[in-house]
Amino acid sequence: MPVEKTTVEVALGSRSYAIHISDNLLSQLSDLPLRIRGRQVLVVTDEQVGPLYLSVILDQLAEFDCQSLVVPAGEKAKQLTHFETILTRLMQMRANRDACLIALGGGVVGDLTGFAAACYMRGIDIIQIPTTLLSQVDASVGGKTAINHPLGKNLIGAFHQPTQVIIDVRTLNTLPEREYRAGIAEVIKYGLIMSPDFITQLEQQMPKLMSLDRVVTEGIIAACCRFKADIVARDETESGQRALLNFGHTFGHALETATAYSHFLHGEAVAIGCCLATRFSASLGLINQQDVDRTVALFKAAGLPTEVPTDLPECLQSQLTPESLAMLMTLDKKNQSGEYRFILLRQLGDAFVDARVSQSDVIEFLSRPV
Repeated sequence: MPVEKTTVEVALGSRSYAIHISDNLLSQLSDLPLRIRGRQVLVVTDEQVGPLYLSVILDQLAEFDCQSLVVPAGEKAKQLTHFETILTRLMQMRANRDACLIALGGGVVGDLTGFAAACYMRGIDIIQIPTTLLSQVDASVGGKTAINHPLGKNLIGAFHQPTQVIIDVRTLNTLPEREYRAGIAEVIKYGLIMSPDFITQLEQQMPKLMSLDRVVTEGIIAACCRFKADIVARDETESGQRALLNFGHTFGHALETATAYSHFLHGEAVAIGCCLATRFSASLGLINQQDVDRTVALFKAAGLPTEVPTDLPECLQSQLTPESLAMLMTLDKKNQSGEYRFILLRQLGDAFVDARVSQSDVIEFLSRPV
């Protein structure tokens, strides 16, 4: 019996694809069907996800010439070394241009594998199977792929759309609580930039989302995918409106880079970044304190940090000065001609790109007591 699922379309002409969302999809992949053109398949996963789901996937790919590759878990896997490892395995497989990569894991695996797919033979197919909330609502959709550099996050990458995204909500049951909470940061972000009604929905349904109520969780994931699919369809390569999806990320990426990707989960840094961007909007007279308080309360309800920590080891804390963070923000991908481009709020649910912010504005804001 075919699996019941929610399907969201990403409309990109000949490169359009479906996002399939349901419960227990991983054990019913043959009901989709899979969009694999050739015979050669390489499944890339990490040390945490592999033991949980890799065998389930491989069992259902028995008709293909399928191999697997396991990379380390965590943000530090997004580096040139592991990118090269994937390319080497593809060459050892003598993979052709109709080969398919499958990214099984969170945003790190998806970004890393997606970038390898974009580069191998100038582009081969990739199917995204995200297993974290953050990757299900954000990283797996839209074709942004990248790896990190010690001097900046996601600075080496390419746009390369998947042929399919398969979201099994049941995988969230095995996700560590901290990782799950981190994913909610990207969920809240959609409300802040696109929909005040979605903010209200999250305020009302946060307890059920936190307890992984299946109906609520699947509905919220589908809503986030629709938000993102709509923006990607209108601005695939982030030349305009898609930049709004980076709300909170200018601050957040600076925090991750400053701490060498070793302290914050991406969603935790984004949570702090969204709160900072909301406060920054208020400091510029764009929104009121009530909007700030409401935003901070929503992140706190998800158990997420809302301020730059002041209790880190000295070796890390010294990198979080206003001057250091402002300097790191100069490498943000949204910047143009050496000028900051911040995503700010006119009101909750209404974001815009502001190119009038100076480095001194950022330093002065970050120097204020909360």
